[in-house]
Amino acid sequence: METEKSPVPNVIVDELAQQAKLANDVEHQSTVWQAIKGNFWAIFWSLMVSMCVVMEGYDTILLGNFYAYPQFAKKFGTFIPSDNSYQLTAAWQAGLSNGSGVGAFFGAIMNGALVDRFGQKPVLLSSLVSLSGFLFIVFFATNKPTLLVGEILCGFPWGVFATTGPAYASEVLPMALRPYLTSWTNMCFIIGQLIAAGVLAGLVGVDSEWSYRVPFALQWVWPAFLIPILFFAPESPWHLVRKGRLDDARKSLERLQNPRATVSVDATLALMVLTNKDEQEELQVETSYWQLFRGVDRRRTEIACISFAGQITSGLVFAYNSVYFFQQVGLSTKQTYDLNVGGNALALLGTIVSWVAVMPYLGRRTIYLWGMLTMSIILYIIGILNVWTTHSSVGLAQAVLTLIWTFVFQLSVGQLGWSLPAEVGSTRLRQKTVVVARDTYYITSVISSVLNPYLLNPTAWNVKGYTGFVYGTTSLLTFIWAFFRLPETRNRTFEELNQLFSKKIPARHFQEYEVNVFETESSDKQTVLHIG
Repeated sequence: METEKSPVPNVIVDELAQQAKLANDVEHQSTVWQAIKGNFWAIFWSLMVSMCVVMEGYDTILLGNFYAYPQFAKKFGTFIPSDNSYQLTAAWQAGLSNGSGVGAFFGAIMNGALVDRFGQKPVLLSSLVSLSGFLFIVFFATNKPTLLVGEILCGFPWGVFATTGPAYASEVLPMALRPYLTSWTNMCFIIGQLIAAGVLAGLVGVDSEWSYRVPFALQWVWPAFLIPILFFAPESPWHLVRKGRLDDARKSLERLQNPRATVSVDATLALMVLTNKDEQEELQVETSYWQLFRGVDRRRTEIACISFAGQITSGLVFAYNSVYFFQQVGLSTKQTYDLNVGGNALALLGTIVSWVAVMPYLGRRTIYLWGMLTMSIILYIIGILNVWTTHSSVGLAQAVLTLIWTFVFQLSVGQLGWSLPAEVGSTRLRQKTVVVARDTYYITSVISSVLNPYLLNPTAWNVKGYTGFVYGTTSLLTFIWAFFRLPETRNRTFEELNQLFSKKIPARHFQEYEVNVFETESSDKQTVLHIG
């Protein structure tokens, strides 16, 4: 790994702190609209980087929905006389569903090391090129093993996309825009899922292999669109500061901030240098994966990991885009795919409502807690309703409840699962914090995706709606964890979060605790930094 350079000592810390304090004050005083006007290009590039996640969102529901797809099931499944239909076994459903997740797990780990060495831009572009090649395998697959290999390889770049989007957004944007653009990654996920749902609904009646090959082929559109755009994207200024390349960091900030920005490039850069210095010298934050599990960073890693994994423990694999569940409770193929499109539309609506009516007024902790508790209640109701499955309307009622669950999920945990890991990690470990958090999500997803087919498949446990009791319980346990361990990060700069964690402030007192990070700068220090 490249050795980080120490900035050339030319400017006394007190002079640096003056500019940094100005930037810190402006962060707190700026409204969302002021931040938008001053950071138009930062918003644009953050949107473009996160657009890579559209492809992972698209693929996430593709295979899961293909299991109920007549032509796909006929090609890759086996005939079940008792059910008079073709089905993939629960084992192959679990294997194929987790193929991309396994690849993404290792892709994310690689991303943490590669970004630390080369930066986010070159790693992102290389991943887009790699994905373009791997897609040939899934498109031309004629058997289950080949399809599985293709999904695993495609997972590698998807792991890069999922961990780069929120990290890049948190590094190029001011505090006022941070929750919106880190959760924009989640919106991209939903856009991908909505596109996939529309494509699947439109092709379900095609009586040939093209009914599932065309959805695979459409994934080539995104690399062709994004590669020429992202070639011109600026590198993260935080990465350049960590490498001691302050002149390059200044140039990057000049491309990201508008002339009308309420704080100068120098002041923004000063706050970055001061925060990096504080972590490097006072908090002694290293940049290895091992550091994530030591000292103060252990707590930050726990919060990032469990808040992201909470998306799965809240019932995501079961209740979100649950076409296979709809099929097993007796809904027709047309009802199943129509409801799937409606569910994705509700997810999109939930995200927009969260941005407009929830995030501006409520803290991250409050939203996460109430969202998790509400989803737990909905899942328990789905389980209770399964007692009356002899009534034809019960299956439809359970399906509608999963749509309500989807709306609540995107109103709360679906957004914050992406935002919180990008906020709670130290700046020198941000990329690796997001990576480990996302990998915790992947591990939890693999476990859930292995269990879910067995819970629902008529050739396995076949418990159908009673599955709601399983995920209702895991959701409730996550709510209890969040009540005691999840802190409030709203309206806190990265330097302030450093101090709150270093002082070991309890999670329930983060919001009201007053901290002045600049009082900790001792006037008798003779450490010097260079910004010019």
